[in-house]
Amino acid sequence: MGGLRIWALCFLLFHELVLCNGDLSYSILEELSRGHVVGNLAKDLGLDAKTLAARNARLDADGGSKRFCELDLRRGALVVSEAADREELCGSQTTCVLKYELVLERPLELHGIVVNVQDINDNPPQFSLNEIKLEIRESADKGTSFFLGEAHDADLGQNAVQGYSLERNSHFSLNVRANSDGGKYAELVLDKELDREKEQQLTLSLSAHDGGDPPRSGSAVIHITVLDANDNSPVFSQSVYRVSLPENAPVGTVVVAVNATDADEGVNGEVTYEFSRLSDKAARLFSLDKISGEIKVAGAIDFEEKSYYEMRVQAKDGLGSASDAKVVVDVTDVNDNSPKIVVKSLMNPFPENVSPGTEVGIINVQDEDSGQNRQVRCFIQEHVPFKLNPSIKNYYSIVTTSDVDRELVSDFNITITATDEGTPPLSSSMTIHLSVSDVNDNPPVFDEQSYSAYVAENNKAGTSICSVTARDPDWRQNGTVLYSLLPSEVNGVPVSSFLSINADTGVIHAVRSFDYEQFRSLKVQVVSRDNGSPPLSSNATVSVFITDENDNSPQILYPAPEGKSLMTEMVPKAALSGSLVSKVIAVDADSGQNAWLSYRIVKSTDPGLFSMGVHSGEIRVQRDISESDSMKQNLVISVRDNGQPPLSATCSVYLLISDNLAEVPELKDMTYEEKSSKLTSYLIIALVSVSTFFLTFIILILAVRFCRRRKPRLLFDGAVAIPSAYLPPNYAEVEGAGTLRSSYNYDAYLTTGSHTSDFKFIRSYNDSTLPAGGTLRKSPDDPFGSSFNEAHGEEVRETSSHFKLI
Repeated sequence: MGGLRIWALCFLLFHELVLCNGDLSYSILEELSRGHVVGNLAKDLGLDAKTLAARNARLDADGGSKRFCELDLRRGALVVSEAADREELCGSQTTCVLKYELVLERPLELHGIVVNVQDINDNPPQFSLNEIKLEIRESADKGTSFFLGEAHDADLGQNAVQGYSLERNSHFSLNVRANSDGGKYAELVLDKELDREKEQQLTLSLSAHDGGDPPRSGSAVIHITVLDANDNSPVFSQSVYRVSLPENAPVGTVVVAVNATDADEGVNGEVTYEFSRLSDKAARLFSLDKISGEIKVAGAIDFEEKSYYEMRVQAKDGLGSASDAKVVVDVTDVNDNSPKIVVKSLMNPFPENVSPGTEVGIINVQDEDSGQNRQVRCFIQEHVPFKLNPSIKNYYSIVTTSDVDRELVSDFNITITATDEGTPPLSSSMTIHLSVSDVNDNPPVFDEQSYSAYVAENNKAGTSICSVTARDPDWRQNGTVLYSLLPSEVNGVPVSSFLSINADTGVIHAVRSFDYEQFRSLKVQVVSRDNGSPPLSSNATVSVFITDENDNSPQILYPAPEGKSLMTEMVPKAALSGSLVSKVIAVDADSGQNAWLSYRIVKSTDPGLFSMGVHSGEIRVQRDISESDSMKQNLVISVRDNGQPPLSATCSVYLLISDNLAEVPELKDMTYEEKSSKLTSYLIIALVSVSTFFLTFIILILAVRFCRRRKPRLLFDGAVAIPSAYLPPNYAEVEGAGTLRSSYNYDAYLTTGSHTSDFKFIRSYNDSTLPAGGTLRKSPDDPFGSSFNEAHGEEVRETSSHFKLI
């Protein structure tokens, strides 16, 4: 058993060593824009992006105040967070690297990441002076060279200065040389002797170009004054001055004193100093005494910001002969930074039922110093049930040492102290507040067990219907309530197709528009669930009632709409005022007052001949019919409901004033478009036979009445034959059990468009009526048609005939 523990410990130590030493290296170009992907960390580590997020992955910069890169957890990639200027970061150093640490939790892992910032050609060559002044004696020998200095390009390699060019002239040429560190400088070479009497001043243009793609260039103007000869240039005591400078050196501290001598005498031997190449940052930190050559501190030197500076100093005599030397300043570290305690992860609050040894937090101790000054020790001061376990590098885990009880102590203040190994040592402290959380032991409770809501039909999708509220007395996430709808169906459709609920607020919204005519109410179960583990929940019932709106126009059942089987009612010429002619039947799919219908005549052939029952839809003769009245009467009926706003529909009723079919000329010429001419002939013969029989029957009835010496009193009070096909399913009129009173009911057969006529002379069920006609299907060519309706006289005996023609 002991050997197994030793093997497991060795395995863990080896695993941590591999994780710590598994550095990832990437290369990027400087000045890349924000969001550029440096590398896929998840892929290179054999993980996926979801794993990085689950393990609380984060990226820590190893020193320095700027990060330049950040971790994109969504993609698991290392991306640029800020454009990096290689020249600002590393100056003239050939390599420029950024170091990061990738920290993963559960288990804790640490991966080093090195990003190599590569140079691009983003800086043009620049001369230290825009104007180069030279004084050359006219006695100067042909081939004499004059130092022009070196153009500085902050870029490296091929992107640095590659050559110089001189404006074309008759006296001078250009000679390019390399200095000790590989830089190139230019010399002006005299190709033709000068003649001061002819030309005292010369102005030339000097250009420097680098080898980038595309190349960049800079220029300076050379002003030459022709004087006497100066044949010696200043010479530095050493070509490279290298010094060490502790950080935080006070302003005015002498860094180094350069020295150059000139063998000439007088003005030609007087040497002055100036910087010939200096970065912008170094120019803010160092100054040069022009006479003594002393380089002094002019700004705050910080090792953590930059540890290496390089500059060039030029020595020039009185007549312009010059030479230069390199000065290298190495900044040394001083223990001037206290350790910083950074909380990387904290389980706050943590549940009271955690076991001893549970990790409740991770801290990282950072010190920006280097070497021994960066070594840090960390500990907890108070007597609390927590301790620090050292982990990878400068990471510590905060773990519990004993059981905690929230009812006894609900909060802890832990003071952590970190001390470095510098001389003198520096330390810092941080107090972390930890709270103990309760367990989830209370379910949410609704304010009401059942809710009722009303919504008008034709509502807009997304309309708020009502809200429910549930309360949970637990703490924080255990008391956070989320709402949802219990899956169910309404008329076979999922309830989610009708309603939705805001999970946070409990507001119930309509997913779509409701139709009162489809269904009038629905009931759903709302579930409130807390965020505890395991979650607790409770239910409440919400009943949604849909109220009606006037969104359906009246539907006219009789007469049939135009374009279908048009009906023509036959009215006897002897019909008296008040006689019932026909009846318009309409229904409305709405309810309540939205379904209350009213009828009126909006247009008629003879406006004063017929009247309309406002609520019954009955058409009656308003006055006695005269011979001057047109035989064909067309009424346009409007049916309107009582909604707000009201909706309406119209129909046409065709009336034929006649006592028999023989008076109707259209019946004599009535034809149909048939596929079979034989069938058409049969129909014509049948129609003529029935008409003849009908006229004979009428004559017999009149003879009987005449014999009895009774004055006939014709009251047209017949009802309208309504085919059952026009009535909707389950339709019933409000008044009585049918559409008309029983005294007016009769049977009728209409043509159905099958190219065969099927009509039926009917038998009246009112003993006080006289049969005056039948019902025919309207011809498509006749606006009134050849159909006719039964009319009723005063008396009819049981001997009335009943015929059917096929």
